[in-house]
Amino acid sequence: MANHVLLNSVEHSDLRVITQRGDKYGDDLWFSPTFVDEIRSVQAHYPIVFHKDQTTAQFTPVALFGFEQQENLFLQANEWNASYIPLSVQRMPFFIGRQAVTTDGMTEQQRVITLDIDSPKVSKTQGIELFLEYGGNSQYLENIAAILETLHHGLQANDAFINTLVALNLLESMTLDITLNNGSKHQLIGFYTINEDVLNNLTPDNIVQLHNAGYLQAVYLILASQVHFNDLVALKNKRVAPEE
Repeated sequence: MANHVLLNSVEHSDLRVITQRGDKYGDDLWFSPTFVDEIRSVQAHYPIVFHKDQTTAQFTPVALFGFEQQENLFLQANEWNASYIPLSVQRMPFFIGRQAVTTDGMTEQQRVITLDIDSPKVSKTQGIELFLEYGGNSQYLENIAAILETLHHGLQANDAFINTLVALNLLESMTLDITLNNGSKHQLIGFYTINEDVLNNLTPDNIVQLHNAGYLQAVYLILASQVHFNDLVALKNKRVAPEE
């Protein structure tokens, strides 16, 4: 279980973060959230689908890395085999937290950086330093702060994107049946995708609405990303081949 603490240079001056990729470092992710402004980069490598939270019923666009939990088919020989890694993965093990700050009698919530202190990426002997020897953030931590800020605004903007898709009835559940080279069968269920029939029959006003909001391109990029399901199957075949 994650153990989030407020990052500070006093208590955590000796901490480092391991940037090497691998299952043992918590990169065995089935999927990871993305957002409208990142979709162009993500769709070049991964299928993009929508995940529905069973508690909140909220949809989130996600980059898919495998066909089952704790399966990341892009991890090979302790490397991530893609030239772009989604920001929601790049930021690990850092998160955005909130802290109450009182100024002149007024209390407000400010965003702060938190660290999962129990993450296997956190070390005192390996990895990149978070703080400089004589104080101040390392360049690595500055980069993480910028990633977290971009991610925060991107994920917030997803709400309007999803609300528009739902209002236009553009989301539908999907099922993907897969037969591997060794004859084993798998099924990907529980995700959603763009309903192409509905998309193709939208009114001109609806199309203009999507375009003006900056969503039309994202919708088509999500559909185009489905070609990468073939890549996932190829990676899965490669991984199970030794078992034959």
